[in-house]
Amino acid sequence: MTEPVALLALGIEAAIGWPQALYRRAGHPVGLFARTIARLDARWNDPARSDRARRLLGVATVAIVVTATSTAAFGVELALRRLPPPWSWIGLALAAWPALAQRGLFEHVRPVADRLHSGDLGGARDAVARIVGRDTQGLDEAGVARAAIESLAESFCDGVAAPLFWLVVAGLPGLWAYKAINTADSLIGHKEAPYRMFGWAAARIDDLANLVPARVAACLLCLAGARGWATMRRDARRHASPNAGWTEAAMAGALGVRLAGPVRYEGVLHDKPWIGTQGRDARPRDIDRALAVYVRACALLWLLAALAAWEGTV
Repeated sequence: MTEPVALLALGIEAAIGWPQALYRRAGHPVGLFARTIARLDARWNDPARSDRARRLLGVATVAIVVTATSTAAFGVELALRRLPPPWSWIGLALAAWPALAQRGLFEHVRPVADRLHSGDLGGARDAVARIVGRDTQGLDEAGVARAAIESLAESFCDGVAAPLFWLVVAGLPGLWAYKAINTADSLIGHKEAPYRMFGWAAARIDDLANLVPARVAACLLCLAGARGWATMRRDARRHASPNAGWTEAAMAGALGVRLAGPVRYEGVLHDKPWIGTQGRDARPRDIDRALAVYVRACALLWLLAALAAWEGTV
């Protein structure tokens, strides 16, 4: 998509995010994906079925959600393109805006730092619990800071860079297909039971969809932080995900801290390797620094979106 649609969509989301009043009244489009996936999960992910059957039904689940989403998005784009510019650009940007989360991500991470700065560790644990899946009530100050920074780094790809990449590459169908895939991965793309078979397709397709955006996002974080390249190259593959380690390692190197490491999920300790092995423990002020790096990286995305629009006009 070579028009200034991506730039306009970024501008709308940066200005207003996804307003709480709108969320209370209408929810969010991703919620529709989540409800559809949950219904198919309840119907098809039956432990009585064979592993092969559950894997095939998981493939069908992703295919149904992605096909329906991309078809609807194609119809919307086709209709909006019948409008003359700039109305077509504005309409397309409004249709793309809900899939981006640059402001929303900032607004979820900022309160974690604010509570730590005020000495409210319990409030910081509660705030970070809204953005991570790990157990948070036993985290110390460094653990809370680390969790917030990790979430910010990983979500820079999932919530900003990757949606924008697919918008530029494949328009509204690509953008919303990505959001459907990413939602499926977050809900069912787990290695543990009962999703090891049923969520296999969601996890693998999400890995493919993020392959290029994750590496682009990691490079932008290194540029925004003015360092981190060596840590990114050395530690990116220490993460279980083929993609998340890139942005986490880039952020760890940019800040000079260590991320990942041992973490508890539902009371079970998982001994994950450290990323940024030569760094120190994260501190509350490192969340502030991470947010500053994130804002600069978003600005670089704006620049790339502007260049893409300019290339389309020459």
